Amino acid sequence: MNFPFYIAKRYLFSKKSTNVINLISAISVLGVAVASMAMIVVLSVFNGFSDKVAELFTSFDPQLKITPVKGKTVAQDNERLQRIMALPQVEVYTQCLEDQALAEYHGRQAMIILKGVEKSFEQLTHIDEILEGPGHFELQATADMHYAILGRQLASASFLGTDYYFKDKLYVYAPVREGQFDVDDYDLNDMKDSLYSAGVVFSVQQSKYDRNYVLTSLAFAQQLFHQTGCISSLELRLKPGSDFDAVKKEIRQIAGDQFYVRDRFEQQEDTFSIMEIEKLIAYVFLTFILVVACFNIISSLSMLIIDKRDDVATLRSMGATNKQITQIFLFEGRLISAIGAILGILFGLLLCWLQQQYGLVSMGASEGSFVIDSYPVSVHPLDVVIVFVTVLIVSFLAAWYPVRYFSRRLLS
Repeated sequence: MNFPFYIAKRYLFSKKSTNVINLISAISVLGVAVASMAMIVVLSVFNGFSDKVAELFTSFDPQLKITPVKGKTVAQDNERLQRIMALPQVEVYTQCLEDQALAEYHGRQAMIILKGVEKSFEQLTHIDEILEGPGHFELQATADMHYAILGRQLASASFLGTDYYFKDKLYVYAPVREGQFDVDDYDLNDMKDSLYSAGVVFSVQQSKYDRNYVLTSLAFAQQLFHQTGCISSLELRLKPGSDFDAVKKEIRQIAGDQFYVRDRFEQQEDTFSIMEIEKLIAYVFLTFILVVACFNIISSLSMLIIDKRDDVATLRSMGATNKQITQIFLFEGRLISAIGAILGILFGLLLCWLQQQYGLVSMGASEGSFVIDSYPVSVHPLDVVIVFVTVLIVSFLAAWYPVRYFSRRLLS
C-alpha cells in the first residue's frame, strides 16, 4: 500500500482537533464540485445550441457543395464536375445557379437571392420537412411556366400578404451582365421574368434563408441571369454507409485547384466559428471561477498542516522521510480535487439529463417565439474529459504551493 496515500486518506475522512478544518475541507470539495458542475452544464448548453443550428441548416444545406474558385459560374459540362457526379458513392446531386435579384409583387419590392435548382433538390435535402402550405415541391410545369418557393419571412405580410401562396405573378428582375449598361437606353422587359406560386413556403427558421431566398427551377435562373449552360454550384449527397472523409478527399483531388469542396460545417463556417469562440470564452471564465474556488483548498491544507505538527514529528521518528511527509499533504489536496471533480461532473451530467428529458429551464418570457421552448443540452464526451483534466490541473497547482511552503518550515 502507498504509505503517503493511506495517511492522506485517513486525514481527509478523520475528525480533526479543530472542527473548522473539517468544515473548510467540506467547503473545498463543494467549491470544486460546483465549479465542475457549472463547466459541464454551460459547455453542454453551448453544444446543444450548436447541434440545433446544425440540425436546422441540414434541412437546406447539401452534404457537400462544390463551387468554382474563380468567378461565380462554371460550365455545366465541366469535365471535373462530370467525373464527380459519376462517382459510385454519390447517391444524388443537383446543379444550382444562385445570384441576387429584385422581386416585385403588387408594387412591393424586395431584394432576394434567387436559387435555381433541379428537381433532384427535393431528394438531396430534407426540404419536405420544412415546407408549409397546401401545395408541394414543384419548380417547373412547362417550358414557359416556372414556380417559386419563398422563405417564410420573405413571404410575410410585408411583401406577399397573409397567404402561403400568391395568386398573381411574381416578377423578378436581374440586370443584363454583358455590354455597357446605359440608363437612358434600356428595356425593362429584357431584365424581368415572372414566376407562379407553388402553394408552399419553406421555413428553415434561420433568417439568412427565410428572409432572403427564393427557390425556382434551374432553367428559369439560367434564363433570367443570362447564364445558359452555366451553374454556380454542384450539390451532392453520398450513399448511406459511404466513408464521408475518404469520399470528400477523393472529390477534392478530382476538383483540384479549380473548385472548393465544402461540407455542411464549412458552408456555415462563420456561424460555427462564432459559437466555438463563445464556448471557449465561457470555458476560460469558468476556469477563473474554478481558480477562485481552489483558494479553499489552500486554506484547508494550510490549516491541516499546522494542525498535524505533532503527527509530523511522530512520522519522522517512525522513519518517514521528508519526501513522504510532503506527499501526504499533496495527496490530501489531490483527494479533495478528485472527489470534488467527480461529484461535480456526476451532478452536472444529472442536470443535463434532467434538462434533456423535462426541459426544466425554459427560454423565459420569450418562450414560444423561438424554435425551441427550453435550453438545448448536448453532452460531448470530450468536454467531460477536458473539464476533469482542467479541474485536476488547477486544483493540483493550488495544493502545491501551501504544501511546499509549510513543509519547508515544518521539516527544516
